[in-house]
Amino acid sequence: MTTLDCVVLLVVAGICGAIGKAIVGYSRGGCLASIALGFIGALLGAWIARTLKLPELFELTIGDQPFPIVWSIVGSALFVAVIAMMTPRENWWGRRQTWW
Repeated sequence: MTTLDCVVLLVVAGICGAIGKAIVGYSRGGCLASIALGFIGALLGAWIARTLKLPELFELTIGDQPFPIVWSIVGSALFVAVIAMMTPRENWWGRRQTWW
């Protein structure tokens, strides 16, 4: 895998992570968080797809490494949803509240 392949893989993972964050509506974190979410989403989404015996819908091959685009977006959206539920939020008068 060349340096250009690694950069393209990081960009694709960042886009998938950003789409996953946008689906959930959670906007904390920046570019590096989106890249990390893209990779975590790819691992989580691919594991869910293998467990449920679902097909690879759209897979992008970068260098010699396949990257599951759809399952990365689905996995990152699920992971961000779990993070958003566990993160305390502030209501309109400034008090922190949680979902539990």
